[in-house]
Amino acid sequence: MQRISALGLDLGKKRIGVAGCDGTGLIATGLTTINRSSFLADVEQLKQLAQEREAQLLVVGLPYSMDGNIGFQAKEVQKFAQRLSKALQLPLEYIDERLTSVEAENHLKSQKQYSRHNKGLVDRVAATIILQQWLDQRRSALCARQKSAN
Repeated sequence: MQRISALGLDLGKKRIGVAGCDGTGLIATGLTTINRSSFLADVEQLKQLAQEREAQLLVVGLPYSMDGNIGFQAKEVQKFAQRLSKALQLPLEYIDERLTSVEAENHLKSQKQYSRHNKGLVDRVAATIILQQWLDQRRSALCARQKSAN
């Protein structure tokens, strides 16, 4: 299996949750939360992370509506993600992120780590869930292709 290094992003108006994966593409790990200030400052922080981790790709959670449509919020995320992709010169993939923040909160509550005052941790865990879903889908697609080739 080829090496993959991706950054998973949970893009919000105030913060960006960031996750990364090991080179094997098996496990996503929460890295940091960027408190958004300006586009250039956000890009600079992401550029540094991308270089440190030798990222080849951005995986961005897209907040589809519950009916599966791309609403206003998802369009805003797409616009921002495309600007980031261009600024960082990295390809971009989207994954459905419906309910990842709820899942992140539930995970933190079960670990007794949840606090209403630490939204950054929720964003980082949501980014980890987004990237892990993408890695799992990628791995199952690769396995399916290998089975059909044999």
